[in-house]
Amino acid sequence: MALNLATFRTRALTALVFVAVIFTGLLWNQWSFFILFSIIHFGCWVEFQKLIGRIDPVYTTISNVHKYGVMIAGWCFMLWCSNDELAIGSISLHAIGWWAGLICMFLLPVSELLFARTVELKNIRYSILGLLYISLSWGLMIHLRAKGIANPVQTSIDPGIIIPVGLICSIWINDTMAYIVGSLIGKTPFSKISPKKTWEGTAGGAILCVVAIAIAGHYISPFNILPVQHWIVIASIAAVIGTAGDLLESKLKRMADVKDSGSIMPGHGGFLDRFDSLLLATPFVWLYATLFIY
Repeated sequence: MALNLATFRTRALTALVFVAVIFTGLLWNQWSFFILFSIIHFGCWVEFQKLIGRIDPVYTTISNVHKYGVMIAGWCFMLWCSNDELAIGSISLHAIGWWAGLICMFLLPVSELLFARTVELKNIRYSILGLLYISLSWGLMIHLRAKGIANPVQTSIDPGIIIPVGLICSIWINDTMAYIVGSLIGKTPFSKISPKKTWEGTAGGAILCVVAIAIAGHYISPFNILPVQHWIVIASIAAVIGTAGDLLESKLKRMADVKDSGSIMPGHGGFLDRFDSLLLATPFVWLYATLFIY
C-alpha cells in the first residue's frame, strides 16, 4: 500500500506541475506558446528517434547532422507557421523559418551524401515520417494560434488561444472520461494494440467529451465566441482522431518493445506518451478550422 501511495503521490504531483506548465505556456502570451511547443517538438523528436532506432537498428547509424538537422528543419516549419507579430527586431520568425528552411532543404541531402557511411533510403523515409508525425502537427498548432491573432474578435481574451485550448481540453476530457467509464463498466476490449482500452470506455469518453465541450462552448466565456456546432465538431475530432493517435503511439511502443516513450514525467512517461492524441488530432482540427471557421 505504501508503494501504491508513493506512486500515486508522484503521479499526482507530476500531473499538477505538468498542467501548470502547459497552461502557463498556453495563456501567457504568443511567445510562451511558441516556446512551449518548441520544447515539446524537440522532446517528441528525441523520443521518436529512439523508438525508431529500437524498431530498426539501422536508423541508429544516421549521422549527427541528419539526426539533429531533421529536428531543426521541422522547427523551421514551426517558425514559418508563426505570425509576423513574433519577431526578433525587425525580422519576423515567419521570415526566419522560410529562409532557414530553404537552407536545411539544401544542406540536409548534401550532408547525407558527405557524412553518412552509407545512404539508406529507409532512414530518410523514417525521418520524413517524423516530420509528418511531429513537426507538421506542431507547426499547424502554431498556425492555429497565429491565425487567431491575425483575425481578432472583440474580446478581452486573445482569440488565438481559443481553439488550441479548446482542443487540448477536449483531449484531456476524452482521455479522463474514457478511463473512468472503462474502469467502471468496461468489458469489451477495443484493440489488441492497447488491451486496457474498452469499447465502453472509448464510447463513453467520446460522448462525455462532446457534451462537456458543447456545454462549455455555450455557457463559458470566452469559448462562446465560437458557435456550439464548431465545438461539437472539434470535440468529436479530438475524441475519434485523438484515440487513433493514442493507438498509433501504442503500436510504435509495442514494436519497439518499451512501456513508455520516455521518462521526462515520472509516472506519466515521455513527451509522446502525453501528446500522442494531440499530435494526430491537431492537423484535422486545423483543416476544419481553415475550411469552416476562418
